[in-house]
Amino acid sequence: METWQKLLIEAGINLIIIYVIFKILDFINNKIKNKLEKNDTHTALLRFLPIIVKLLKALIIFFAVTSFLQSQGYSVSSIIAGFGIGGIAISMAAQGALANIFGSVEVISDKVYKVGDYIKVSGIEGTVEEINIRSTKIRDLDNFLINIPNSVTAKSVVTNVSNAKKRFINEVFGVTYSTSDEKIQEAINILKEIAEEHKDLHKDCKVYVDTLASSSINIKFRGYVKHGAFDKFTLVRGEFIQEVVKRFRQAGIDFAFPSQSIYIESDNSKIEN
Repeated sequence: METWQKLLIEAGINLIIIYVIFKILDFINNKIKNKLEKNDTHTALLRFLPIIVKLLKALIIFFAVTSFLQSQGYSVSSIIAGFGIGGIAISMAAQGALANIFGSVEVISDKVYKVGDYIKVSGIEGTVEEINIRSTKIRDLDNFLINIPNSVTAKSVVTNVSNAKKRFINEVFGVTYSTSDEKIQEAINILKEIAEEHKDLHKDCKVYVDTLASSSINIKFRGYVKHGAFDKFTLVRGEFIQEVVKRFRQAGIDFAFPSQSIYIESDNSKIEN
């Protein structure tokens, strides 16, 4: 049998062995993952699991390649020594990759975010779709898939919106200067009543006359939505504002809009004969 045929056979056998080992690893990974998902105390290990599996697969490929080269008469020690000689160049080239790997370890170990969370990082916000060794993939509000290196997220301020127990509503409702004292108090009462009646709003809200603006008396509402999810927050806030508009109109309370009042003085000078 010719040499190239032997090489093909040995290479094929190695590929089959690697394939079988990879399948076994995937099977074990799924078993461990299913067990960890049932136990909330091992969430950190569950996040590290995909990285551990990928590293194991990389090591298997490395050992398979080196053993194949050794079987063909190449000196593996010489190859490793060659890596040592060019270590500086390799380390310089691999700085970014290593920074991303360590960044992914920091993100997962600190439980900064997980797949499915809505986050804000480096001016980008959206839903986390994937966390791998190199990067985090985020689906933003425009439905674009954004790939952020984990070295960036590890150094940045990350806001995990999904972890919020409640979300803040800070709305200002301006009424006209012609609104009577009684109507202003009624407007305050209406805002409190809506918050108390809405099942998704906390009852401990603050409502008060805030400022005298150029064209309105501003009444401020400060309260909290019971949900941290962005979609739910915007829905509840919209329902609240819509109900305020409805109740104000029913009560005859007019919303202010930018306007100016112009006063003209007449000069009634006497003409002496």
